[in-house]
Amino acid sequence: MERTLIVLKPDTIQRGLVGEIMTRFEKVGLKIIASKMLKPDNDHYYHHYENIGQMISRRGQQAFDVTLEMMNQGPVIAFVLEGVGAVEVVRKMVGTTEPKSALPGTIRGDFAHVSFSHADTQKKGIPNLIHASGDPAEAKEEINHWFKEGELFDYESVHEVHTQVK
Repeated sequence: MERTLIVLKPDTIQRGLVGEIMTRFEKVGLKIIASKMLKPDNDHYYHHYENIGQMISRRGQQAFDVTLEMMNQGPVIAFVLEGVGAVEVVRKMVGTTEPKSALPGTIRGDFAHVSFSHADTQKKGIPNLIHASGDPAEAKEEINHWFKEGELFDYESVHEVHTQVK
């Protein structure tokens, strides 16, 4: 089974969309194996966005700075999902990074609308609700960064119980 990290950003929590978003993942059969609310410090975010995601290297210091400012607006909820092709399934469900371009039916397409250009003119991070790992290797690094081994749980979901071949 593949695992992926999800971080519900402060705008998700402030808008009261946590349950709605988590429910979407559960409804497709992905299993939540870890979850916590926290307010990471700047060092934690630096490691996540630059050491793992290489945001400064790819998009520049300003993109990192506005993202960090946005992420510090409140707590986040981090969780780990597990399932067949979890990274790809989640990326498809979340939609493109720019909410304006995200298709209806995706999380960003249904609950956000801001464009990169608008966020840039305001010198603010784009409120796009959610972070999802980009690929399985990144997911593994991110999960190890956000969770200790003892915080990941192994159990059988109802989907697994009722689909096992005997």
